[in-house]
Amino acid sequence: MCGRARLSSDVSEIKLAFSIPPERPTPNIPANWNAAPTEDLPIIRYDTRAGQRSLDVMRWGLVPFWAKDIKVGFANINAKAEGIDSRPAFREAFNRRRCLVPLDCFYEWKKLGKDRQPYAVGLATRRLMALAGLWENWRSPAGEWVRSFAIVTTTPNELCAELHNRMPVVLKPETWPVWLGEEPADIPSLKALLAPFPSDEMTCWPVSARVGNVKNNDPSLIERIAA
Repeated sequence: MCGRARLSSDVSEIKLAFSIPPERPTPNIPANWNAAPTEDLPIIRYDTRAGQRSLDVMRWGLVPFWAKDIKVGFANINAKAEGIDSRPAFREAFNRRRCLVPLDCFYEWKKLGKDRQPYAVGLATRRLMALAGLWENWRSPAGEWVRSFAIVTTTPNELCAELHNRMPVVLKPETWPVWLGEEPADIPSLKALLAPFPSDEMTCWPVSARVGNVKNNDPSLIERIAA
């Protein structure tokens, strides 16, 4: 599962890291040290009409186009890689609306008896990472359009297995064109990308239990503490 994250990098860094053309619109993306589901976060998608990558802000928690209520998104913050091409909530988005979710790190909780210790998990380089995502358009009964996304999860690597039985799919830059649909790919090729990221290329460290409260949102949340 991936249900809490940090994105504090400047929007200019995000556009540069993901090769977003400078002429594309630049959304206002405030630093978020404790991002949670239902919040608006940036995603990178391929704009087929313009033939360019686009940086857009969408709601975390995918609402299928056929849903009657936006609350469905609460159950769709993550999309399991297994069966992703056949589940009604995700199959259309998997075929046509794949995206990248830029994050500096995500948080996971390790069970320690009756307690749980939160950890921050990121790349060993501490650079921005790209999580595999799916996005969707939904029109409310009142006629309002909402764009939302889900983060794809898979079985954990050795590092993440110490914390949880799932981890988000982290994609390397060389796979981005295929995942975004800039290059053609069949379903088996796409599903092959949804594998655990190499454990030796990631790192994790214990952080304050304050991250468990979404009202806490400041740089101290990612400071290492004594586990």
